[in-house]
Amino acid sequence: MISKLKKAKEAETSHKSLKPKMLLKGMTIDELRDYFLRTGQNKFRGDQVFNWMYNDLITDYNEMLNIPKQLRSKLRRETILITLNNSEIKESSKTGTKKFIFETLDKKKIESVIIPEEKRTTLCISTQVGCPLDCQFCATGLMGYKKNLGPGEIFDQYLLSARDYGKDNITNIVYMGMGEPLLNFNSTIMTLKIFSEELTKGISLKKITVSTAGIVPKIIELADTGLKVKLAFSLHSCFDEIRNKIMPINIKYPLRQNIESLKYFSKKTDSRITFEYVMLNGINDRDEDIAALSKLCSQMPSKINIIPFNSLQHINPKGYAAELRPTPKHRIDEFSQKLRGKNISVFIRNTQGDDIAAACGQLAYKGLSIQ
Repeated sequence: MISKLKKAKEAETSHKSLKPKMLLKGMTIDELRDYFLRTGQNKFRGDQVFNWMYNDLITDYNEMLNIPKQLRSKLRRETILITLNNSEIKESSKTGTKKFIFETLDKKKIESVIIPEEKRTTLCISTQVGCPLDCQFCATGLMGYKKNLGPGEIFDQYLLSARDYGKDNITNIVYMGMGEPLLNFNSTIMTLKIFSEELTKGISLKKITVSTAGIVPKIIELADTGLKVKLAFSLHSCFDEIRNKIMPINIKYPLRQNIESLKYFSKKTDSRITFEYVMLNGINDRDEDIAALSKLCSQMPSKINIIPFNSLQHINPKGYAAELRPTPKHRIDEFSQKLRGKNISVFIRNTQGDDIAAACGQLAYKGLSIQ
């Protein structure tokens, strides 16, 4: 008995003495160079590992052929190279839209979606598990907030999707999946810096769009980073009283403040703002909404993405969210034509992936509770 207790105690002491593994995935090139210098290596090893991780999308140190075998063994013992596991893949029989359900190392589930279109294929990635914003038309917002994703977990959605779908087949990335990217600002910025590096040849920043529901100080901060990404603003109404009801974040950051920050972003980055607009029957599809949109678009270079409201029945919504209904197609067409008649660029986004709960606003892993 004494021998068994001694062995158990030794095992416990040994376990406690183990150093936690360093997470390399998510480090920028400067951070990797610094890491290798601190561990007694040449800093060019950082460039080599950066290239293997972010350009070649390698998930096994054995494949890093220009890294010495002894160093590869050390890295395998002391660091983490991949942050997500493939959990489930669903593919739409109607459109070819593909939904990936990934599991984090701490057993949380997130979703990413590949959307194939005629001239491009877009990967929609998540930045949080759940979302704290409680937007009434969005399944992710209704499931509540679980945690921020680290930069490695954000990037590995691209890595694992690209390894499955083909890196060359993904042309665009949108930070429009689960969560509010600007409430996970540091991780979002770190991944954008990784994509901005010359060594990361898969996707350039000009093909990346960050979506926000309107976090005013972070919109300004994003503009000041110098990262030339596109910005999509979840508008959905030009009237504060409506936005307050369907998007509670508008109470903290009202539309007037957001408009000023969007003007700043557009001027600072010399870019056009995309206004995302989910069509809700009787709520934001009136003629006065057309007039308000026209006035807003005259204030900055912009375009409008019209998005049909996608059903939330797969999460059994309660309260006001359960009352929302989609604007009929004929009214969406009429609404769009009237805006175009005012010289506004308008695009109607066709619903894709609703048969696998992968369409815009539908991401909410079924294993997570809905508030």
